[in-house]
Amino acid sequence: MNEPQKLVLLTNDDGYWAAGITALHRHIQKLAQVVIVAPDRERSATSLALTLHHPLRVKEIGTGLYAVDGTPADCVYLAMHKLLPRKPDLIVSGVNNGPNLGQQDVAYSGTVAGAVQGTFFGIPSMAVSCLSDIDRAFDFDYAAGLARKLAEYFLGQAIPPGITLNINIPPAPFKGLRLTKLGQKRYSPEVVESRDPRRLPYFWIGLSRPVPMGDADSDVEMTKQGFVSLTPLHSDLTSYETLNHPLLSRLAAQFKPE
Repeated sequence: MNEPQKLVLLTNDDGYWAAGITALHRHIQKLAQVVIVAPDRERSATSLALTLHHPLRVKEIGTGLYAVDGTPADCVYLAMHKLLPRKPDLIVSGVNNGPNLGQQDVAYSGTVAGAVQGTFFGIPSMAVSCLSDIDRAFDFDYAAGLARKLAEYFLGQAIPPGITLNINIPPAPFKGLRLTKLGQKRYSPEVVESRDPRRLPYFWIGLSRPVPMGDADSDVEMTKQGFVSLTPLHSDLTSYETLNHPLLSRLAAQFKPE
């Protein structure tokens, strides 16, 4: 008896029509049945936000293609509970048009959050982001082709529980793949204050060009050197080494009921 075809769910934070997810679909469909459940507009920097205070609308754009007026986490939530024909074998979020490198990017990223939401459901999940440089635009077809190779590998493997794979692909040609830890990208936060036509104040949060920082084995540094970066992210955010820190231990000892 033949095994059923593998099922892969695709999502992103750039919108269901974005070039990155379109290229990803084109490559991943060579491996498995593919369903796209993605936002109906750009939802960058939404992290793991879920829409709880108004109903979500879903539009079936075509066979296996759904647009949701919500966040990437919403998309995966709805896909798992309502839209998919069965439990997927893999979730791929991306390909994002820009890096998700370092601690701050990962904390804010809707792309990474879409994959993390899949991990919460116990599905092997990976986030894929594409880097560019000053001379070349994003090459989504190139990045999606590499993502297909990674997807093919992980479709046949068991990713450790609680782990989301965060993958960043530098401009071609890549030198190899490195397992990395999160580096840092120091931003100088910018808030622009102005007034609308009715003279009411408004504020626009912006970000200046970040200064990348990281050890030699960080995702930031490895992608700068031309390597594909694969960082395993754990959904357990507990700082175990801090549980016995004297500052917290003294608090626990002194905090008594009145």
